[in-house]
Amino acid sequence: MSQAAESLYARVRQEVSAREKRLWEVSLALHRQPETAYEEHRAARLLTGELEREGFEVERGVADLPTAFLARTGSGSGSGGGPCVALLMEYDALPLLGHACGHNLIAAAGLGAALAARAALGEVQGALLAVGTPAEERGGGKVAAVAAGLFEGVDAALMFHPGVHDWTWAPLTASAQVRVGFHGRAAHPTGRPTEGIDALGALIQLFNTLGVLAKRLPSGSHVHGIVTDGGRATNIVPEYAEGLFGLRGATASALEELVEELRSCALGVASATRTRAEVTDVGGRYEHFRDNEVLSGLFAEHLDRAGIRLSEPEPGVYLGSSDFGNVSTRVPGIHPWVAIMGSDGSDHTPEFAEAAAGPRARRVMAAAAEALACTAVDVLTRPEVRERAWELLRAKAAAGR
Repeated sequence: MSQAAESLYARVRQEVSAREKRLWEVSLALHRQPETAYEEHRAARLLTGELEREGFEVERGVADLPTAFLARTGSGSGSGGGPCVALLMEYDALPLLGHACGHNLIAAAGLGAALAARAALGEVQGALLAVGTPAEERGGGKVAAVAAGLFEGVDAALMFHPGVHDWTWAPLTASAQVRVGFHGRAAHPTGRPTEGIDALGALIQLFNTLGVLAKRLPSGSHVHGIVTDGGRATNIVPEYAEGLFGLRGATASALEELVEELRSCALGVASATRTRAEVTDVGGRYEHFRDNEVLSGLFAEHLDRAGIRLSEPEPGVYLGSSDFGNVSTRVPGIHPWVAIMGSDGSDHTPEFAEAAAGPRARRVMAAAAEALACTAVDVLTRPEVRERAWELLRAKAAAGR
C-alpha cells in the first residue's frame, strides 16, 4: 500500500476517533426513540442536521419519501462527473421491539463514515453521498430510491449490518409479500349448509397444499403465511377469507418461480372448492443480495486493523432479506455483518435490542465507520478498484448470480 493511501487511512482513523463520542450519542438517541417504517421523522432530522453542520448539501424527502434524504459533497455530480460513492444509512425500528435489528448502529456508522471520509480527503474529487433510506423492515425505502434514480452514476454502495456473526457478506434472499383472497358465498351453516361456499375452507386448503410444496423447494426458498381475515362469525359460512404470505428465493428468478407456484396452487384450490381466488403482490419485491468481493475484501482488510476479523458465511445459512439487494444488483455494493453479541443469540429479539446499546456495539459502530470510510476513500482515489468492482458486478449479472 502506498504511503499516500496509508496517510489517508490514518487521517480517517483520527477523524472517526474525534467524532466517536458524538456518533455514539446519535446512536443512543435513535435507540431511545425508535420509529417504525416511514415514521422516522426524528431520526431523519437528527442525521441530516449532523450532515449539514459539517458541510454536506442535503435534499430531504427524496424518492417521494418524507423520511428519506440525500446528502452530497464533492466536486462531481456522480453521473459521469468523476467517481461516486454512496454510504447508506438505515434507521427504522421494529414494532414493539425497537432497534432489535441494530439500525441505530447502521445509521451512526454510515454518518461517521461520511463525515470522516470527507474530512480526510479535504476536497472530494468526485461525489460522496450519504443516503438516508427508511423502511427497510417493512416497505422497502431502497426499492423506491432505486426506482427514483438515486443510485444512477454511483460506483459503490457501502453499508454494514450488526448481527451475531462476523461475516464479509451473507446470502440475503429475494423476497415478496403476496396476498391471497378467496371469495365464496355466505350461508347459515345449519339452516342452508348446501348454499354456502366456504372461503375459509379454501384458504385452509391452500395452507395444506403449500405444506406439501415446501418439502420440494430448493435451498434458500420458502413460503410462510398468516390468516389476515378468517370470517365474521361462527354461524356464517365465510364468504371471504384472506392470507398474507412471505416468499423467499435464493435469487430473483427463484423467487419469481415460487410466486408462480403459489399462484398456481391458489387457482387450483379455487377450482376444487368453487371459490374465486385473487393473488396480488403487497409492496415492492426485495431482490437477492449480490456481494462485490472486490469491495467487501477491502472492507474486511480495514476492519481487521480494528481487531475484528471477518470470515466467509456458513454454507446454507440464510439471514433473511433486505431491500439493499435492489441496490446491489445495479451498482457494486457491500453488506458485511459484524457481531455485537454471541452466535448463540439472534437479532429481532429483546436481547439484541439491548445489545445494540451496549459497549460492544459502540466498539463495532466505530470500527465499522472507520472501515466504511477507508473503503469509500479507496473507491474515490483508486481507479483500478472501481474498474474491478464493475467488472465483477457485470460478470455476476451475466451469470445470473
